[in-house]
Amino acid sequence: MRAIEENAAELLMAMGAAGGGVQRDDGTVRWTIGGSPIDYHNAVVAADLTSDDNVIAESIQLMNQYAVPGSWHVGPSMRPADLGKRLLDAGFTYGGSEPGMAVKLSELRRPAEVPGLEITRVDSDEALATWEATLGRGFGEGEKEARWVAEVYRRLGYGDPWRHYLGRVNGEAVATTTVFLAAGVAGVYFVMTVPEARRRGIGAAITYAALREVHDVEYGVLGASEAGKSVYAALGFEERCTIDLYEFHR
Repeated sequence: MRAIEENAAELLMAMGAAGGGVQRDDGTVRWTIGGSPIDYHNAVVAADLTSDDNVIAESIQLMNQYAVPGSWHVGPSMRPADLGKRLLDAGFTYGGSEPGMAVKLSELRRPAEVPGLEITRVDSDEALATWEATLGRGFGEGEKEARWVAEVYRRLGYGDPWRHYLGRVNGEAVATTTVFLAAGVAGVYFVMTVPEARRRGIGAAITYAALREVHDVEYGVLGASEAGKSVYAALGFEERCTIDLYEFHR
């Protein structure tokens, strides 16, 4: 499902631009580099290269110029077929894969109710500060990543296509997610439950609640971790593609 790749690409390009990254989108390659301290977000998100193309070296040069780590997000639409090998030969390391999953929103399955859980949309800097503090307790690179993501979200604002949600249990913030409307689908990102509240169905509940508020598109999409794949499958998501990550660290 091409929209899985395209939604993620639009999100990364928009966040990178808000962070001050250099953008390239010329039909050969699409990237945002230099706007984030996080490798995942200094990203090459599309490529249609020839065997003698120098684009990989150019991406490394730009990462070095801006003194940032970076990544290529290699999905099924990217060419050539041996792109992964070429990246490894150029000095990238394999960073694992993300199953790209999709669900028809009319077929989204309701998860079990979580007692005491309240889910609200983030609509102010004050609420985003709580979202940031919560995300930093268990997602990715922790407080470092949460700080950058929240800084970017403040610049992008709180209206569509951006929708951020915070989950609280008995008043305590325990979960986050973001829905990004682009490429004709609703992309789900930054699904995180704080460690002490996991295995209670909160991640499934906040994902379901956020997608239930989407009424103008047909599908929800996401890139799942291996741990989250079964959670999303229970909501009705099906695996449609795989995105391989190749990382570059200076």
